[in-house]
Amino acid sequence: MKKILLMTVIFALHVSCSSTKNSMDVSIGENKSKLIKTYGSPVRTLPDNENGEILVYADQVFLNEDNSNGPRIAGQNYWNYNYVYVNKDGKVTSTRKEKQNYPPQAIDSQKIQGMNLLTAK
Repeated sequence: MKKILLMTVIFALHVSCSSTKNSMDVSIGENKSKLIKTYGSPVRTLPDNENGEILVYADQVFLNEDNSNGPRIAGQNYWNYNYVYVNKDGKVTSTRKEKQNYPPQAIDSQKIQGMNLLTAK
């Protein structure tokens, strides 16, 4: 009985501590304020060509020597990006996920818009 109780507690802790930031499930039409309340502030906010903005969420992922996900130590890394496009009315119009080697400071909004990479879930 103690083993079952212990396993139940461990499972509950595992589920409650798991991160949802990597699996952003943003709905088209969602309010910007609700998005920020749910996922926190973006690492960058960029203007777009249509008087809206692009909210950039980024997670840095570090790799072990064998190129597997591992402990967060200095070394090889990449960035998982979630771009959320918001119109001038504050509604989400589209989203896009991307894996890149450059940090958020190197993102150029004009280049993103010129590439027409808007993809919705």
